Amino acid sequence: MHSFSLDDLAAIISARAQSTASSSYTKSLLEAGPGRAAKKFGEEAVELVIAAVEGKRPEIVSEAADVLYHLLVLLASRGVTLDEALAELERRTSQSGHEEKAARPGAKSAAR
Repeated sequence: MHSFSLDDLAAIISARAQSTASSSYTKSLLEAGPGRAAKKFGEEAVELVIAAVEGKRPEIVSEAADVLYHLLVLLASRGVTLDEALAELERRTSQSGHEEKAARPGAKSAAR
């Protein structure tokens, strides 16, 4: 098990967002706005899907790391914290997937 966590990554992203370093990739993404962060996240997600379909383990690992990083940057670009996303996951795991989906706003009833 590695000691580096998503909390560590979120803290690094937060620190870089506050930095004045013009060479910070993280800062440049955040300054470009949520649209740019969303585009990068989408690109990385597609690259991960392709690597997974092709079964290329090293690429899967690399792209998964990119997805995690860009997801946290995207969340930060909208002021959403990792803790908020994890709290939502925790809430959802307290009920079945069918119950959770039915409880979403605008969800259609399964019975017709």
